[in-house]
Amino acid sequence: MRKFKKLPVAVAAAAIAAAAIGWSVSRGPLSSAATEPIQSIVTGEIEDLSTLIAMARGVERGDPNAPITILEFADFQCPACAEFAAFVKPEIELAYVQEGIARFIFHDYPFVSGHPYAFLAARGARCALDQGEQHFWSFHDQLFSHQPTWSLSRSPPLGAFESYAGAIGLDLEVFAACLNSDRHADVVSANLRLALEMAVDGTPSILVSKDGGRGINVIRWNEFAGVQEEVERLMEEDR
Repeated sequence: MRKFKKLPVAVAAAAIAAAAIGWSVSRGPLSSAATEPIQSIVTGEIEDLSTLIAMARGVERGDPNAPITILEFADFQCPACAEFAAFVKPEIELAYVQEGIARFIFHDYPFVSGHPYAFLAARGARCALDQGEQHFWSFHDQLFSHQPTWSLSRSPPLGAFESYAGAIGLDLEVFAACLNSDRHADVVSANLRLALEMAVDGTPSILVSKDGGRGINVIRWNEFAGVQEEVERLMEEDR
């Protein structure tokens, strides 16, 4: 699991801003793809948390009225997030999401100081979402399963992302136009800001809550039993 120090929001945001400025060259003359956060969203004034939550739209699976909510903050270039996606999330889907016990909400947390393509990947997944919710999850799976390849690219892996889009049946012309733009940069930046405001200190971070209550951070995120323990404990409270 990749962990980083809990920093005050202003300090963490400043670090991200500095990193983003350093990567401005990644917007080369052949592409207008946004590869870095919008700093006015990451570091600017936000009226209140509800405004930020409205901006930072998560991608959901499951019954919206399910008693349990499982929230994930993840970075597509994070190896630990790929591990969670491959081994733990499918068990959560089977045991809780498909059974109507929990809804699962994915939020982007592209920690750009170490992962230069994480922001672009998050935008790519949102471009896939434009063509249907199921396509987001298919692209999500493609990004994580091929992470060892695209994450080592010497330049923004636009071609790789377009090939994954083709593999899952997306309209490539529409997807490429979205990827090679700044579309969804605002939403991904708002997701990043929300993570900072919530003092999320690692990826993946998994939070479990019941009926809109306070989220409990799952320490043993790397095994289903860790999630199961928190879900079952919350479900037992009213029994």
